Amino acid sequence: MNAIPIIFAFPNDYTVGITSLGYQIVWATLALRRDVQVSRLFTDIHEPLPTQPELLGFSVSWELDYVNILERLEFLNIPIRSVNRDDSHPLVFGGGPVLTANPEPFADFFDLVLLGDGEDLLPNLITAYQQVRTANRETKLKHLAQVPGIYVPSLYQVSYESQEGKITSIEPITADIPRIVQKQTYRGNTLSASTVVTEKAAWENIFMVEVVRSCPEMCRFCLASYLTLPFRTASLENSLIPAIEQGLTVTKRIGLLGASVTQHPEFNELLDYLSQPKYDDVRLSIASVRTNTVTVQLAETLAKRDTKSLTIAIESGSDKIRKIINKKLENEEIVQAVVNAKAGGLKALKLYGMVGIPGEESEDLEATLALMKQLKKAAPGLKLTLGCSTFVPKSHTPFQWFGVNPEAEKRLKFLEKNLRKNGIEFRPESYKWSVIQALISRGDRRVSHLLELVRGYGESLGSYRRAFKELRGQLPELDYYVYENWHLDNILPWHHLQGPLPETTLKKHLAEANSQIKKQSSCTPTAV
Repeated sequence: MNAIPIIFAFPNDYTVGITSLGYQIVWATLALRRDVQVSRLFTDIHEPLPTQPELLGFSVSWELDYVNILERLEFLNIPIRSVNRDDSHPLVFGGGPVLTANPEPFADFFDLVLLGDGEDLLPNLITAYQQVRTANRETKLKHLAQVPGIYVPSLYQVSYESQEGKITSIEPITADIPRIVQKQTYRGNTLSASTVVTEKAAWENIFMVEVVRSCPEMCRFCLASYLTLPFRTASLENSLIPAIEQGLTVTKRIGLLGASVTQHPEFNELLDYLSQPKYDDVRLSIASVRTNTVTVQLAETLAKRDTKSLTIAIESGSDKIRKIINKKLENEEIVQAVVNAKAGGLKALKLYGMVGIPGEESEDLEATLALMKQLKKAAPGLKLTLGCSTFVPKSHTPFQWFGVNPEAEKRLKFLEKNLRKNGIEFRPESYKWSVIQALISRGDRRVSHLLELVRGYGESLGSYRRAFKELRGQLPELDYYVYENWHLDNILPWHHLQGPLPETTLKKHLAEANSQIKKQSSCTPTAV
């Protein structure tokens, strides 16, 4: 068979890439097909590569890995920008959470972007490509643009008020190209599991099992929930148990993955299954769990399976803030979770918080501080850690119109000073990285020129500011992308890319959040 030569790359080293369940699954899906010949490529190692690949794919999980994408393109002697490629070059495609959320800052680097879940997208891509395999580049791109979920950036024209002005329109260049590209959602009840187990992975010798996909809570800032709706659960009998049994033939370490694993409707049955004496030598790890599902039984099972710590997301100690973001959680439930964790034998608990949430005031930080003190008192001897990030607006969420709060850095330092004074470990995420993350999160195509410049300057906030200065007059200022509250009538960079919920629904959810905010009206995006 005349198999299609494909290179499938992860823009980081092998240890990081092989730990990505998404990368593993796509690679395995391609490797099992008889009509393709796939080679893996990382930044440090690669398999034997075809001399004339027809497709080159990237799985992108972290925004700043774009530097490695550009480096790998150069390594393969492929022009960085799609406009400079011809029929002698492979079609460069990308997928993963970063590109599904907002591909626009990277759009000029890719010929194709796969929006959504790969289970259906990938087979549809290969089938459609087979139909035009011998055609010229332009014909291939126009044909592939007809496949649901496949976005061909070069076939869309973005217009602006001025070089540094707002977007005025995003239109397909011809009438036969879809006006809107819809993210694709896999709706089956058999979810992913590891295809590779290795001691060289960042999580060594662990077999990963996806228990749930998305999250039913719908916190209004949360990309992991809104972008991946609806909430889906793996079948206990047909997916989870067979996957775990398969994993245990090669390792004694099992990792249960998902944004809200304990909200699987049969999670207690899964826990009972894993509690059987025959699994006493199995080490069990579990992703972040919903706070009010931390029972003594859960803690005991994990403690017996060599898990010493558990992670829960509380976002804030303030009831007001949790209502603004739609976090359905009371302080009493958080206290009970901590008590249950200790009673079940866990040694530590990590909590995730956030500062700079729209509507946040100084008393809300005091509430977080007070809650952490209360938790320490309620479970003496349990090691408590508060990991804390800065609110960053994300596409396809109700809070995409908000900017970053410039006071966030001071608020992180306030919590750090006062928590450590009380013997509570505090792990803040970098505020400066949050600024860069927001830039990329809300960036449009003009940002690609900035990213190329920064690549040469080195990745620091100073490099980004230097690049903005050099490109002054060619794109908006940093403040526009990062700090400004955008008008609700703005055409967003991802206007032509449809997520699970329409913009009208996101605006409704934003209005519900705004009704909870007690601060001045100037802090809220408005259509007036």
